[in-house]
Amino acid sequence: MYEIKTMNNIARQGLNVLAAKGFLVNNESADPAGLLLRSAKIHDMEFNKNLVAIARAGVGTDNVPTDRCTEEGIAVFNTAGANAQAVVELAICSLVLASRDLVEGVIWAKGLAGHPDVTAEVEAGKKAFVGPEIMGKTLGVIGLGAIGAQIANTAANLGMTVWGYDPYLSVEAAWRLSSDVKHAEDLATIYRESDYVLIQVHHNESTHHMLDAKAFSQMKDGVRVINLARGGLVDSDAILAALASGKVARYVTDFPDDKVIGAKGVVAFPHLGASTPESEDKCAIMAAQELADYLLDGNVHNSVNLPELKLERAGACRVCIIHDNIPRMLNSFLDLIGEENINVEHMQNKAKGSVAYTVIDLGSNISEELALKLAAVPNVKRLRVL
Repeated sequence: MYEIKTMNNIARQGLNVLAAKGFLVNNESADPAGLLLRSAKIHDMEFNKNLVAIARAGVGTDNVPTDRCTEEGIAVFNTAGANAQAVVELAICSLVLASRDLVEGVIWAKGLAGHPDVTAEVEAGKKAFVGPEIMGKTLGVIGLGAIGAQIANTAANLGMTVWGYDPYLSVEAAWRLSSDVKHAEDLATIYRESDYVLIQVHHNESTHHMLDAKAFSQMKDGVRVINLARGGLVDSDAILAALASGKVARYVTDFPDDKVIGAKGVVAFPHLGASTPESEDKCAIMAAQELADYLLDGNVHNSVNLPELKLERAGACRVCIIHDNIPRMLNSFLDLIGEENINVEHMQNKAKGSVAYTVIDLGSNISEELALKLAAVPNVKRLRVL
């Protein structure tokens, strides 16, 4: 029986998935095969030797030491797409909030409590909070993954002209895009054409401060910027300067920091993107299914450090190997198996950058000695026999 350790409160629906498959789930296990978490930061956590998988019920994995996990042969999963609807709805809300000063208007209206003639004051004061409609305006979406593509499609349905930019657009994502979404070949097109710029990409070294002073200088005067992805994507000093100069009319963010919080022209949410009960349920269920499928059958779906791989089981046992993506690794595995006169029923090998993952179904069970020989092949990070 595999043990799963929860690092945060996880929606009951996800825990039920694991329990139904025979996993023992708790928050105290000293030797878990898998970790299930949301926002818990585990960079300093020492992993037990039997830990083989970590699943985050959410998209970002900044709280997980992914590089270290890869070196130790630990698969890391996220739940890309599970919270898409919640973020898309917040994005549409953000477009309106970026246009019309509704937040300040609500605060101002509340301040009229007790006024002798509220109706007259409202009519006299409303002009301070007016703003444009989004219909007929141009939205530029940077990042067309599961969430970005859905935002682009929804905005197009609302009558906006939509440009999308994503140099890593997958075939699957391209199929999801509406034909009404225009393809931008570079960021300069997004900046030049857009009345609203929405960034929806992962935060890493290459995207840190992607929207900086240089980017803002290429945008229209009075552009409205939306960031519901990660705070580090936008240079806080640069956005404040752009707001002060009028280059940016309003900045809506789900990731405020001590610089932008409370600044004029900023609408800040307390990281509400996926904060719906439906989203939390869907993320928990998806994370649980990913863990179960990997632990029981070695299949990989939505991993951030291993390639996508799904193989129907055949034969008596399955060997799963995480290894460096270098030549002749398969030959080494097959030579050792062949020396034991064991048939390979079928197999699959996929790579993701410098890491490869091989699944081999064999016609008979293998000895512990053979398993140790396979695990000892140079550049193997982890071997499991299922």
